[in-house]
Amino acid sequence: MRSILARLMACAFTLSFTCAFAAVDINLAPPDDLMAFKGIGPSTSQKIVRARPFRDWQDLLDRVSGIGPKTAEKLSAQGLTVNGRAYSPAPVVWKRFEPRRLKPMP
Repeated sequence: MRSILARLMACAFTLSFTCAFAAVDINLAPPDDLMAFKGIGPSTSQKIVRARPFRDWQDLLDRVSGIGPKTAEKLSAQGLTVNGRAYSPAPVVWKRFEPRRLKPMP
């Protein structure tokens, strides 16, 4: 009996944990679901709903004021997606340093 109860508890815990971190697509979620994410309030939620649909994260960042790269990273970590994709910041492109020649002094 104790074993069955322990298994049921473990199953319930796993199920609740999985549901808590289920991905939510920003193009499909109702405003109330969007406000459940830390960083999205009523105002931002309405901006998102009015500006939908979004092609990708960059489209969201360009069209919704109040959401920048840091906020997008935090929202994505909480399970928010755009068209099923998590946020990944643009890779930093490093330029090769090329020293310039100095002109001789007269």
